[in-house]
Amino acid sequence: METSSERAPLAERVEELLAQGGPLPIVAAGDPVLRRAADPFDGQLEPGLLARFVAALRLTMRAAPGVGLAAPQVGVGLRIAVIEDPAPVPEEVRRVRGRVPQPFRVLVNPSYTPVGSGRAAFFEGCLSVPGYQAVVARPTEVRLTGQDEHGRALDEVFSGWPARIVQHETDHLDGTLYLDRAEPRSLSSQQAVADRWAQPSPERAARARGVDRP
Repeated sequence: METSSERAPLAERVEELLAQGGPLPIVAAGDPVLRRAADPFDGQLEPGLLARFVAALRLTMRAAPGVGLAAPQVGVGLRIAVIEDPAPVPEEVRRVRGRVPQPFRVLVNPSYTPVGSGRAAFFEGCLSVPGYQAVVARPTEVRLTGQDEHGRALDEVFSGWPARIVQHETDHLDGTLYLDRAEPRSLSSQQAVADRWAQPSPERAARARGVDRP
């Protein structure tokens, strides 16, 4: 059981982060915090501080810009993540990838399990691995459980691109980066993806690089 004196340094670190104002610095791959399983959230931050931290995560995610951000990505090892996706994409991309808008939401102590055996592979990137993308095969539908920032139970099935987002962010809380699940031969710079592999599906990129897709 964590004592109040052990909780204080974490709260102090969060206060120091927030005191900087504006978007929080995003931790890049290579920092140990991204490779450790985050601690379950059980009140380490009092409600007011938690609300301010969540607001800072939201601001940072939007400024990046990204569709999700996990607390370890700003150096805080707690099982908290935020997601939001306005999905401003062409209809063909929306249809092929199952990318539909997701409202802002907070995931506290989330975990997921696949629903069914369907899998899909698409290029994926990460704010903590700037400048690159790679093809990642993931379950097309998952059941996500956990809580929201108010402690209310979360038990929801996500499919398509939203399922990919919640898997990516929950993986961060387990110390897993998307590159751990990616096809190494598909690794591409952001510019290469924009110039050569911007099709709704990465099938052309897979053929060109000899990458198997599910």
